[in-house]
Amino acid sequence: MPIPYLFRLDERLARGLTRLDAERRSRHRQFILSQQNDDGGFGGRGMPSEDRSAPPEGRESDLYYTAFAIRALSALRGFEGDDAQRVSRYLLASRQRHASVIDVVSWLYSALMVQAASGIDVLADADPGWPVQLAAVLEGFRTADGGYAKTREGAVGSTYHSFLVALCLELINQPVPSPELLVKFMLDRQRDDGGFVEISPMKRSGTNPTAAAIAVLMLHSTIGKHLREDVLAFLKDVRSDEGGFQANSRIPFADSLSTFTGYLTCLDLDEHKLLSPARVEQFIMSLEQPGGGFRAATWDQATDVEYTFYALGTLGLAWDR
Repeated sequence: MPIPYLFRLDERLARGLTRLDAERRSRHRQFILSQQNDDGGFGGRGMPSEDRSAPPEGRESDLYYTAFAIRALSALRGFEGDDAQRVSRYLLASRQRHASVIDVVSWLYSALMVQAASGIDVLADADPGWPVQLAAVLEGFRTADGGYAKTREGAVGSTYHSFLVALCLELINQPVPSPELLVKFMLDRQRDDGGFVEISPMKRSGTNPTAAAIAVLMLHSTIGKHLREDVLAFLKDVRSDEGGFQANSRIPFADSLSTFTGYLTCLDLDEHKLLSPARVEQFIMSLEQPGGGFRAATWDQATDVEYTFYALGTLGLAWDR
């Protein structure tokens, strides 16, 4: 079985981050672990609770943030057996809470990483046919346009959630049903500016849906010369003077999410000059917090595990040379 895209990317980031010095590596690892709750899961940002013994409000454990915490720790080569054991408790308790595509993908990725780090198989008592069953569950998110929606009630496909389904099916070694429909769905989301949109009614392309579309097309199709040129022209338009990428052409500042996805797309399209590694590093370092973690953008005042992953991931890409 070929190594799935997510695991190849994880290794790529970890390889680049070997350049991060030991003190900073430890500081960021400790920040990430400080976001872990007593149930073993990780939460996002939150407002302080009146009960000081309780987690901040809004920072309850969430599968989405748990997966990002694991990805960040793995990029630092710091997801250890004890960490995985704590996460396994949360995954076992939340096994039936999969209301959206994001929940499914986050839970599965986390479960596989826990098994790799600790040997704990949270799917040990699952039916042997669970990959086929899970693929059928994911197909329940399929929409008439060939893509996948955020929830089963969604009427139109989402570029991002279609990308997540494609990654999830690859993780469980299951094919995308009618992959030509998924490819057509992605190509239909391209706009005249060269980028891609999240849902069909949108007119202005975004950096993140463009990255998602290109990742899927590279998995299930080919990227022709004209498509490559169009996408790179769009990314040039959303390149920021700060040294990163903007979410779209109307947002006047860069952020670490868009910088990670935009820079990854450039590198995957074999474009290394649109944004120099030195400029990328300078921008990301401007978001680093002394106590560990990274802000999302220069205007931001807080840190969380998701944007810490994007910042570390961007450094990993810039340094993986």
